Amino acid sequence: MHTVSLSFPLEGPERSGRRPQVLAIGDFDGVHLGHQEVIRLAVERGRELDSGAAIMTFHPHPRELLGMKHYVQLLTPLALKHEVLSGLGVDMTYVVEFNESFMRVSPEDFVEHMLVPLGLDTVFVGFDFTFGYKGAGTPDTLCELAKGRFSVEIVRPFHLHGDKVSSTRIRSCLQAGDVREAAELLGRAYELQGDVVHGDARGRTIGYPTANIALSDPYVLPANGVYAVEVFARGRWHGAVMNVGVKPTFTDGLLQPTLEAHLFDFSETIYGERVKVRLVDYIRAERKFASIQELIAQIGQDADRAKQTLMEKK
Repeated sequence: MHTVSLSFPLEGPERSGRRPQVLAIGDFDGVHLGHQEVIRLAVERGRELDSGAAIMTFHPHPRELLGMKHYVQLLTPLALKHEVLSGLGVDMTYVVEFNESFMRVSPEDFVEHMLVPLGLDTVFVGFDFTFGYKGAGTPDTLCELAKGRFSVEIVRPFHLHGDKVSSTRIRSCLQAGDVREAAELLGRAYELQGDVVHGDARGRTIGYPTANIALSDPYVLPANGVYAVEVFARGRWHGAVMNVGVKPTFTDGLLQPTLEAHLFDFSETIYGERVKVRLVDYIRAERKFASIQELIAQIGQDADRAKQTLMEKK
């Protein structure tokens, strides 16, 4: 999959002489089942026309620039989003720089100076897609502004268990520790990436060495607690148990949660290496223990439960 960075306005035709392409537009944070439905239809149409399918997404998240600071944390940072999109059969991703100037572009100018120069056959958007200054443009607006130069396909909401699949719903699941439902809505396990850094080495002294993971991007974190996870390190996936939180048994007043994963049957040194973490299941809430011995006993129980959970997953 090719990735092209764009900024407004596009100057002249970007694809003169090429077959008109199919484009799906959206932020696609999470690339969840609802997003995948929009993308699937675009990919199918692209194959029918033998022109391939492209995605137009925006960076940073538009709502972040609009002052919704919780959107600084992402479900799928740009690199992970590209990885997921590639697996869905997308041929090209256009990443549009979302800045103060672009935020004020009218719906008419967005169509004339961002979409038309791409030489489009069909544009796919979700039912709740908005564009242009203050979100004034809707799917119906897009149909009107296309003026027959490209067709517009509006995709209905995707429901699971009776409710609409949305990034907001997934964020709520993660904030409640419900990583199983989050995975259902995403169509895959929720994944984090980061580098293994030096910690206080306390885990090694109590018999449970941990990989301390500094996230590579501002991910949406799950609720503080203990999770059964899988960690990709040294070329393969390893079962693990991971604590997300502020380590109340050892610290007081720590505000920023840390991620510490104990990999089963793994003794290699991986400091400085990039790892991936898949959240499989929630085990328990984080809590403060009265003694180190009580904590060690609980970690043993957590590890056993995580191993059982991961075995059942297979």
